[in-house]
Formats: sequence, structure tokens, C-alpha cells
Amino acid sequence: MKRTLSGLVALLLILCIGIPVHAQGTEWKTLNDQVMSLYRQGLYDQAIVTAKKALLVAEQSVGPNHPNVATSLNSLAMLYRNQGKYEQAEPLYKRSLAINEKAFGPDHPTVAAGMNNLALLYTNQAKYAQAEPLLKHSLAIDEKAYGPGHPYVATDLNNLAELYRNQGKYEQAEPLYKRSLAINEKAFGPDHPTVAAGKSNLAILYTKQGQYAQAEPLLKHSLAIDEKVNGPGHPDVATDLNNLAELYRNQGKYEQAEPLYKRSLAIMEKAHGPNHPDVAMILESMAALYRKTGREKAAKELDKRAGAIRAIKR
Repeated sequence: MKRTLSGLVALLLILCIGIPVHAQGTEWKTLNDQVMSLYRQGLYDQAIVTAKKALLVAEQSVGPNHPNVATSLNSLAMLYRNQGKYEQAEPLYKRSLAINEKAFGPDHPTVAAGMNNLALLYTNQAKYAQAEPLLKHSLAIDEKAYGPGHPYVATDLNNLAELYRNQGKYEQAEPLYKRSLAINEKAFGPDHPTVAAGKSNLAILYTKQGQYAQAEPLLKHSLAIDEKVNGPGHPDVATDLNNLAELYRNQGKYEQAEPLYKRSLAIMEKAHGPNHPDVAMILESMAALYRKTGREKAAKELDKRAGAIRAIKR
């Protein structure tokens, strides 16, 4: 289960560029601050309610084609994407991107951020041919605007690496992950959640290639960072636990894997509800573990539940 770097980073980018703070409505800015706070806590349902209110305030105060509206559209789309509601997210991302392209031009960093987020949505849906040109364009814009060592460039590199990893292009993905991680370690220090995400994603790449000795310390460090910074009940902790469990399952260390899966599942269900795609993913992984340990009946029940989640139209 991958960790994303782009969502909050791109949201912050859009909030921070283009419109001076003094020109923004106080209510709108306050609402956007609340959205970011709720997002960091993994409280996505509450964040969606607040983001919808911010969007309405922006449309009423500055009109439908203002960059503030684009920011609110991006925020709402990001939250829908994190809940697996891809069909609801896509038109919001596209409208946000169109507003910013018109306001700032096609090669502005704010536009790069919007491209990055739309590409991430396409990657989630395995629409790789649509995602790749957006990611490459975003990377080119950010390298030109900020230089090759900026965290926004690291985000672009990570997301392009994700695209290649999902297609099995591991040799293309690895140097991008490593460059992204090096940039963020230099920018934020070794114990930052952004660094944790980068370590987790590189570890998944190693796990897929059977390089378990390289993956395990990265996953353990990522988990330790996220538990310390975000608390034990955050979705990022659930993702770390799941990824570490996957590592152990792939090595046949089933007794070490099972409690990690169970804890991951409990956190994800509480954070996102019982019908989220990430819940289905964990259930399927646990089912595979149960089959390996001779618990076929329990495995079928988990697969049945996962199938029901995936059958829900989003």
C-alpha cells in the first residue's frame, strides 16, 4: 500500500502561491486552515464538510473562476480521492486545473501542483498513459521554478516513481525514489513524515523485488516516525503496519505478520469507514495469510467482504 507525498504538499503549494493573504477573505482562509488540520489528523469526513463550505464561500465572494475557488476545488478533490471516490474527485481536479491555467499560465508552479494531483488520481485508477505526461510536465515546471533540490521536485519524482513501479518498471522507479528521498531528508531532516513516506515507498519497491533485507529497516523507521508524529491511530500508521506485515508474509513469517494486519485494519476502518478501498486491500492481504496457514474458511470470508467493498460504485 503506497504512501502519497503529493496531496498535502500540492494543497499547501496552491494555498501559498498567487493570491496575497491580505486579499483573501478571512472566513475562507480560516476554513482552509481547518481543512488542512483535519486532513493531517485523518478526519476526512469532517474535512469534506469544511472544504465544501470553503468552496461555497469562495464562489460567493470572488466568483467561480478565481484561484481561491481552484484551491477549494483541489482540497475537496484530494479528500474524495483519499476516500476512493475517484469519480467525484476527477471533475473537481479538472476544474481547479483549468482555473489556474487561465489565471497563471500553463507553466506556473500552481498548475504543476494541479497536474500532479490529477496524475495521482489517474495512477490510482491504473490510467498510466494519462498520468505520465502530467507528471513529467509537473516535474519540468518545478525544476525550472525551484531548482532540482526542492521538496516539490521530490514530490514529482516520487509520484513518477510510483507510476513506474505500478507498471513493474522497477529499474526506472528506483533512482527516482532515491533522489526524492535524498531531497526530502536534506530539506526536512531524517525524522519527518514526508521522509517516512519516501522510505515506505522505496521499501515497497524492494519488497516487490524480494530485497527484504533492504526493505525492513526502511519500513520500521517509517512506522516509528509516523507513530511519533501522527499518533498510533493515524491512517499513515495503518499503511506502515500493512506494508511491514506484507514484508513478513512474503518471507513466510506469518506469526509476525498477522497482528500487524489486524492492527492496520482496525485503524483504517476507524479512519475511513468499513467500505474504503484500503480496507479491502488489507482484507485481501489477510485472506492470503490465512490461506498460507490453512484457514481457508476464514480466508473466504475476508475475500467475500473485500469483494463487496470493491463492488460498491464510487
